[in-house]
Amino acid sequence: MLLLPFKAKLIIEQHLPLIFNLLPVAGLVFATGLIDDLRGLKPWQKLVGQTAGAALAFAGGVRIHAIGGFRVDPAWSFALTLLWLIACTNAFNLIDGVDGLAAGIGLFASVTALIASLLHGNVALALATAPLGGCLLAFLRYNSAPASIFLGDSGSLLIGFLLGCYGVIWSQKSATILGMTAPLMAFALPLVEMCLSIGRRFLSGQPIFLADHGHIHHQLLARGISPRKVVLLLYAMAGVGAVFSLLVLYNHFAGLVIVLFCTFVWIGVHSLSYVEFRAAGRVLWGGSFRDLMNAEIRIERLERAIAEVRTLEDCWCTLREQSHRFGFSDVSARLLGWDFEEPRSIRRNVSWHVRIPLPEGDEVTLGREIEPLRRSLFTSLYADAVRGPLASKLFELRPDHGSAAPRSELLSQQR
Repeated sequence: MLLLPFKAKLIIEQHLPLIFNLLPVAGLVFATGLIDDLRGLKPWQKLVGQTAGAALAFAGGVRIHAIGGFRVDPAWSFALTLLWLIACTNAFNLIDGVDGLAAGIGLFASVTALIASLLHGNVALALATAPLGGCLLAFLRYNSAPASIFLGDSGSLLIGFLLGCYGVIWSQKSATILGMTAPLMAFALPLVEMCLSIGRRFLSGQPIFLADHGHIHHQLLARGISPRKVVLLLYAMAGVGAVFSLLVLYNHFAGLVIVLFCTFVWIGVHSLSYVEFRAAGRVLWGGSFRDLMNAEIRIERLERAIAEVRTLEDCWCTLREQSHRFGFSDVSARLLGWDFEEPRSIRRNVSWHVRIPLPEGDEVTLGREIEPLRRSLFTSLYADAVRGPLASKLFELRPDHGSAAPRSELLSQQR
């Protein structure tokens, strides 16, 4: 510091407080990851540590002040800053699955932020990113395959958290929509990985924090690509994102850059052929979503219709009518000991039957002709919807609400 020109020294000293404020915060995030490496933490416990670190970073001056040129309320600023920092922290943790991958992607991101800071005179960002870039470059020497040292959660969480902080500092110099997309592009690979992981687990009904083998690097490894080539391929993708993030800073063709970048990301995700997203696409655009909605509507109408019946005969008529609307071609039932069947004149030959057992030996049997599998899948929804409401209604229709009545008494009631 003493060897620097006087003006440069003053400029650096003006921005050092923000950097110093990040040191204890980074220590907290590192400690959270270290405890997880040594003793193991539950997902919510790691999230508490990350949230505390993000809150301290906000208090230290790492804040999203504006979006698209419009200043945001302090409460929203706090929420958005926490969301961004926690997202970046976990995003880099998710890609740490192959030797050298997380450290290399972190190096690409930090060098990109350093170049952007030098181009735009962002001293605070340059002072923050240069040490991280140097550390990652040295670490990568021993973390590349075959690795002799590893990041662990302590390293990957720390890299993601620091880069998230640097992304906020980066965007503070240019709070426009175009300027704020630059950090998103620079950190695109881990952020896309995080979004894909959350989307996959949500669609498959798995816990969001459950570890699996569906990450991008796992998909590439499953195709027979060697680990070293997987890392190099993902490095290339990170490099493309870095180039786009620097190009978008020039407003003359920023719109075109964003369109090309989004196209590049879409092609990359589509080429991975995730089963969850292909199935979701078929449901949304292939007609299954509409069929499912119609099935849910018919089921709710069935439940309401059963709830409104007052006699056993009405119950049978309602059950037969609703079953036909749902696509069943043949219906028979035993209700409170009475047998009900379709008139022989309208009964058809069916390919299969489903039997729905009810309390006290009652049951409903539904028959169906051969139909496409997509429609047949809703049979279980209908069977589950019939059993509960119908059992409750039959209990109400018993004269003594619980014990079986003689058939002569039931017959007199229905007449």
